[in-house]
Amino acid sequence: RRSDRLLERRRKEAQFRDPHTRLDNFDFNFNKKMNRSLVFDLATAAFIAKHEDALFLGPPGTGKSHLAQAIGQAAIQQGFRVLYRETHTLLGEIADATLDGTRKQHMEWLSTVPLLIIDDLGMRKLPPTAAEELLEIVMRRYERTSTVLTSNRPVEDWGKLLGDAAAVTAMLDRLLHHGHVLKCGP
Repeated sequence: RRSDRLLERRRKEAQFRDPHTRLDNFDFNFNKKMNRSLVFDLATAAFIAKHEDALFLGPPGTGKSHLAQAIGQAAIQQGFRVLYRETHTLLGEIADATLDGTRKQHMEWLSTVPLLIIDDLGMRKLPPTAAEELLEIVMRRYERTSTVLTSNRPVEDWGKLLGDAAAVTAMLDRLLHHGHVLKCGP
């Protein structure tokens, strides 16, 4: 019963958008070319123990968010703490923490959770400081913890999307150094 309560507490702490998302309710048939072995390898959470990252790229509606949350759920089952945030929510929380004087503690918390899932980069217009904030998070987490980032935009568009090509280059350099890329969709 104690372990069940711990799992339930970790699921609540993760704040998944859809808490019922699992790999067993994902339809792989709509995209036969998706790298299933990579998905199931990530679901073992071995990449978290190795402090590796993952990028899920593809157009809207191809299952990136579902897979990211399902991998987060699998990581919780294996004893890891997970935090799920949509990009705009994450950046809003950082802005709020900056205003109320708790930014340092908030960034420390973001940089120490074993798996941070940043979902939907590119779905909404982001603040001018987005590139700097995301770069800081990625740099703090680099080779210490794991990050899964989903985006409906190709990485070539991120410089224009975030307004800072140099920061995006540095961020991608770290994410891809020990990273896995899953292409969703055509």
